[in-house]
Amino acid sequence: MRREARLRSSRDYARVAREGVRHRSPHFVLLVAPARRGPAARAPAGARLGLTVSRKVGGAVVRNRVKRRIRESFRTRRVRLRALDVVVIARPGAGALSGAAAEAELAELLARGVPS
Repeated sequence: MRREARLRSSRDYARVAREGVRHRSPHFVLLVAPARRGPAARAPAGARLGLTVSRKVGGAVVRNRVKRRIRESFRTRRVRLRALDVVVIARPGAGALSGAAAEAELAELLARGVPS
């Protein structure tokens, strides 16, 4: 994922956690906040993504698989999410989901997270 499509600083994560709207599902938590970028920054066409996948989800292989699934689900919807900052937190048990089940759960969360 390109650099401008990612949340990189702890300040960005803290702002989204503080100002964002929280949506929950059994295996993921989605935080969505309007993007706030400085005047010098070039705003990308779509949203930015931040990921949090703790060791409670599983070992390194499982955590990386969960992150790949989240990134792919986000990538296919990024432009439609407009200028939003999105943080996805994987809960324990997310690693046990099949690819299709994880995609469906993330799609439903992202659909709920987009303001009308």
